[in-house]
Order: sequence, then structure tokens, then C-alpha cells
Amino acid sequence: MDIETGPTDDGRAATVVEWTVVESAIGPLFLAATGRGLVRVEFHADAERRERMPARLAGQLGAEPVERASGLLAEPVRRLDRYFAGEPDALDLPLDWSLTTGFNRQVLRELASGVPYGTVVGYGELARRVGQPGAAQAVGAAMGSNPLPLVVPCHRVVESDGGLGGFGGGLETKRRLLALEGVLPAPLF
Repeated sequence: MDIETGPTDDGRAATVVEWTVVESAIGPLFLAATGRGLVRVEFHADAERRERMPARLAGQLGAEPVERASGLLAEPVRRLDRYFAGEPDALDLPLDWSLTTGFNRQVLRELASGVPYGTVVGYGELARRVGQPGAAQAVGAAMGSNPLPLVVPCHRVVESDGGLGGFGGGLETKRRLLALEGVLPAPLF
């Protein structure tokens, strides 16, 4: 379902945007959704991020985000709870791709549909899958700009030699997510 409310002064369509912060096994997560689906996930949603993200989204989406008003986030929150309880495929959610374009969007869509729970893929392999076999570094850049980490599972992208590679949420978070999915041994805490 698409909730459009008409054009804004700059010609973009104003969209209902809701946000919330939820606790998870990897720390607080900032979530935002439109009528199209989940549009933003941010790791480590400390007070500073909670303050700046709604304004940032307003600039990107052309609508003033409201805190959890009509239930757009109920299903994503429920699915995240299931994911952190270890249920495979719990994050199959409607997504709003409006914060990514071009090659990055192509790579992220392939990642979302082609790398299932409990598996990993190399940067080069993901580049090959989108028809750009020499673009492993560009795939890395797409992972770094992913507006939907966790749900579009950039934590499942690793180096060809088995190294973890980078991760915007931090390597410890990546290790914990891969351990949750059974790819790595569980960390000792």
C-alpha cells in the first residue's frame, strides 16, 4: 500500500514517515517506515542519532517523520523480534527503496533476494550476479550506503578469502549477526 499525500513545494511527493527505536540483541535500532515499507534502519541508535535521524529523513523523503503513530512499524518490530529469536527468514518485509538508486539499488536488491539467512556471499560474487564482475569495490561501497542494514543483509557479504570485510554497524555487530545465523561460532561474552 502506498500512502502519498500529494506533491511538496519542491515537487516531491509527501509520504507518511514513521519512526521508532527498538532494543535488540545488538543494541538499539532506529527504524523508519513509509506506506511502501521499511525505509531506514540504523544501528547503535543512541540519543544523538535519535535526535538527528527524523530531520535527516525529512530532508531525504520530503515529509516530517512522526514517532510511531499509525502502526506502520508494528510488523517490522515483530519480525525483528523473531529474527533475534533465531527464526530464519523472519525479515521478509515490504521495503521502500527510495533512499537508494542506480547500481547501489541493483546490488542491494540482489542481496535482499539472493543471499538467504545462514549464508554468505563474496563482494566479487555479488558483483558478478549483477553483471559487473569487476566491481567488487563498488559492491563494498553499496554495502556502506545501505539504508536498510540487517533487513537487506549486508552483514552476509564477506571477503573472498573468508575475512569479514567491513561493516557500518561495526565488526563486532557483524560477527554477532553471523553467529546468530549459524555462519560463525557464537562469540563468548
